[in-house]
Amino acid sequence: MLTVEEKAKIIEKYKLHGADTGSPEVQIALLTEEIERLLSHLKKHQKDVHSKRGLLKMVSKRKKLLNYLKEEDTRRYNSTIKKIGLKK
Repeated sequence: MLTVEEKAKIIEKYKLHGADTGSPEVQIALLTEEIERLLSHLKKHQKDVHSKRGLLKMVSKRKKLLNYLKEEDTRRYNSTIKKIGLKK
């Protein structure tokens, strides 16, 4: 789980305007960070089924947000993919 300070850093990096905390770019960045942390946890604890289910839900939510962003604004989608380092 991300701490408040870590979330603030991610939001600061990906926000679109001053009070932005809910844009798709910010949500995708936060989910990506959580997914990376959960993946490292699951490498140590392969039989943690509950965390694996949570991981799949996060990946699905991130995919839905990416699809939404792709439909709304392809330029923002491409820049978000490059910033975060996802393969698409």
